[in-house]
Amino acid sequence: MGHGGDVIAELTTDHREVEDLFEQLANAAPGSERRKHVADALTIELVRHSVAEEEHLYPAVRDHLDGGDALADKEISDHAGVEKLLKELEQHESSDPDFDRLVAKLKTEVTAHVQDEENNLFPRLRDSVHPYVLESLGDKVREAKKTAPTRPHPAAPSTPPANKLLAPGLGLVDRARDYVTGRGR
Repeated sequence: MGHGGDVIAELTTDHREVEDLFEQLANAAPGSERRKHVADALTIELVRHSVAEEEHLYPAVRDHLDGGDALADKEISDHAGVEKLLKELEQHESSDPDFDRLVAKLKTEVTAHVQDEENNLFPRLRDSVHPYVLESLGDKVREAKKTAPTRPHPAAPSTPPANKLLAPGLGLVDRARDYVTGRGR
């Protein structure tokens, strides 16, 4: 959940974990319970990561980068598309033909988003934001992931202050549901 380092190191490590989960999905037998389990783990990771970025990274982008509002809005829009796909994927068993179609579409969208962040946004942040601020943001992102939702909530607000107020409550409910159902274990 938390890896340490500044916000760029933290989020980049998350990106590698997501890539690994996509690889595990590709290697799991079609229609298997393992495939559904990995898809659930991928959903949990992507939702927590997105919520933490929306709560802390994108407000910093707005504050510290020229054209930051447009950049943050684009990233949030990318998240909204991914969250809708995750919500749809959540409703399918791994044996459903739509499951593979949704995973492929999800991988395409997530990969494009990751490449954009790592090749454009993160270098701009590294060049424009003091290392102390990046370290502080890393701490905030790690803390946010601890209480973030684990299931997609496409209708939930994605910008402060509403997202910071609602996410911990949604996260609590999601983790309770996960505990009862065994999801994510």
